[in-house]
Amino acid sequence: FIDICFTSTTVPKMLWNIQTHSKVINYAGCLSQMYFFILFTGVDIFLLTVMAYDRFVAICHPLHYMVIMNPQLCGLLVLVSWIMSILNSLLQTLTVLRLSFCTEVKIPHFFCELNQMIQLACSDTFLNTMVMYFAALLLAGAPLAGVLYSYSKIVSSTICGISSAQGKYTAFSTCASHLSIVSLFYCTSLRVYLSSAVPQSSHSSAVASVMYRVVTP
Repeated sequence: FIDICFTSTTVPKMLWNIQTHSKVINYAGCLSQMYFFILFTGVDIFLLTVMAYDRFVAICHPLHYMVIMNPQLCGLLVLVSWIMSILNSLLQTLTVLRLSFCTEVKIPHFFCELNQMIQLACSDTFLNTMVMYFAALLLAGAPLAGVLYSYSKIVSSTICGISSAQGKYTAFSTCASHLSIVSLFYCTSLRVYLSSAVPQSSHSSAVASVMYRVVTP
């Protein structure tokens, strides 16, 4: 469901622009696109972290899996993911509302991405930049650390202790699809958001965005 929503915030508009040869989007539409983009990105990040914890429990504590990952805990983790993402999305969108833009703004991207909007503002963007990086550190850095910790525990405490090659293959195959998605998602998204501090071509940024906005889901 999240992946469908994730792509639906930008891909239909992108396809419409290609079909009609029109790249116009109004201010309200741009803010709405940005809000839902940040919202579903946040939920996706949290759910990838929860899935890493799920793999850790399944591999390292298989006999206690049903007790630990009970429906109440799963529901709570999903609820917390949504609440944190909604609050972050509201904060980021409200800070963009305080910015002023020139009469005609051309976004060098295929959708209204936060760091692109901040760069195009005519007013002071210091607060927006600080909020964006603080949120990225808190809401992306912490989950990434959780994913890395889960996989480090999986490797150190379980896989290294498995003697048979078949057993190691089974353990790795359990994590392979999730780990590949996490790698693709984080590498390309960090490429986009850390790039706002250094000069780069808009084309390379757009390509990186396509990788985690379209390919990953």
